[in-house]
Amino acid sequence: CLGDTQFCFRFRQGSNRKSSLGVFLETTDRDAPPCLKREQGHYYGYVYFRQVRDKSLKRGYFQKSLVLISKLPYVTFFHSLLKIMAPEYFEKQEPCLEAACNDMDRWPTPHPGRILTLPIMGVVIKVRIPTSYDKPGTSQLVQSAQSDSQVSIVLPTIHEVDLFRCFYPVFFHIQMLWELVLLGEALVVMAPSPAESSDTVLALVSSDFRPYFTIHDSEFKEYTTRTQAPPSVILGVTNPFFAKTLQHWPHIIRIGDMKQAGEMAKQMKVKKLKNLKTLDSKPGVYTAYKPYLNRDEDIIKQLQKGVQQKRPSAAQNAILRRYFLELTQSFIIPLERYVASLMPLQKSISPWKSPPQLRAFISQDFMKTLEKAGPQLTSRLKGDWIGLYRNFLKSPNFDGWFRNRRREMTQKLEALHLEALCEEDLQQRVQMHSEVETVDLVLKLKDKLTQAEREQLPVRPGTVAKLRAHIDAVILALPEDLQGILHKPSTP
Repeated sequence: CLGDTQFCFRFRQGSNRKSSLGVFLETTDRDAPPCLKREQGHYYGYVYFRQVRDKSLKRGYFQKSLVLISKLPYVTFFHSLLKIMAPEYFEKQEPCLEAACNDMDRWPTPHPGRILTLPIMGVVIKVRIPTSYDKPGTSQLVQSAQSDSQVSIVLPTIHEVDLFRCFYPVFFHIQMLWELVLLGEALVVMAPSPAESSDTVLALVSSDFRPYFTIHDSEFKEYTTRTQAPPSVILGVTNPFFAKTLQHWPHIIRIGDMKQAGEMAKQMKVKKLKNLKTLDSKPGVYTAYKPYLNRDEDIIKQLQKGVQQKRPSAAQNAILRRYFLELTQSFIIPLERYVASLMPLQKSISPWKSPPQLRAFISQDFMKTLEKAGPQLTSRLKGDWIGLYRNFLKSPNFDGWFRNRRREMTQKLEALHLEALCEEDLQQRVQMHSEVETVDLVLKLKDKLTQAEREQLPVRPGTVAKLRAHIDAVILALPEDLQGILHKPSTP
């Protein structure tokens, strides 16, 4: 592909390597929405590749890439950054990279919710990292003429790809693709270029994914072996070699050259995988999967009407994002409602007993709740919702989702326990105990405070400081030798 191409890939972090960015990114992680938290076990590689004819070179072409490696999934932002840096680098080599690094060293921490102005090589980019509290589908970043006189580029999003353009070749099947991703199915996207491969995978993702996967990846053998089922991963590839080696994968999306979505897409039938024998198979979705839900004709008509009326891609993207958001919310609300019922009542929390445990998730009990409080309350879609839930509960995506919810709820119980302790009269309590028991209690409470700060428990403002003051008062009332055991009174 002559000219400039941008794409991204993702690769595993070595198990014996620790990222030096851990502490630096903790605040970013705490307030960021799940899709923008740093990657624990992976790195992203953002690529700007140039290929132009050059007779002076042996191969007849100048071919070079500038790659930016990051733990952060800010796709649009890093691609915008490379658009500024890479052309300069190809012309002037290393000195301009040094200048870019000097600019970046002065950037503030990537804090969600704050509007950041980032100077880079004579250009100023203005961005805002979304927070987990933002209303989905809205942008908080608006350009004001007075304050932005120095700003060259305002990015309305730091991570969203052009959703409609990515799904346009297969948009008759978007609902089935949503189901496949929801269930953590193994999926391959075969595309004519790395840019189209990586954008389409990023439009699909929720679980493990490789926006651009090559035969040089360390997991190549693991993913192409036929002796075991493919892992729960979404791969994006371009090499025709994969049409043969990944033929045993259960779901394959083949997309042709992505034209501007100005002409109507033809309705392609879902094809069985046995048809994918030749290297030049036609674009389409190859799978034996039968969707659980009936197809929503309304969204397809709405998008087709947008194409006919030449509706801007930003508006088509907004329609598609809202559709996926509402579909996912309809699916997840019954799960959230049931999981909330596993939480013990607040009145069962006693300050002098360990916090109560969450009740177990019992699949049969959850399925019974669907009859009266299922997705039919919020979605007009008909179909086998029960079958979809049954399959989801067996998928790795459910494990990941429930593990997160359980951790959040356990932290909430710990926070409520801490708040209950805060309301107790510690001085009166210790009078009923020996000095040794008092020392033991103080040590346990100090451990609990340390845990609360380390895990950033969601306690009411002032709780930690108030409890720390109670503990310090108890320590000061003890004999000096015992104060020594407990070290100095803790300080805020």
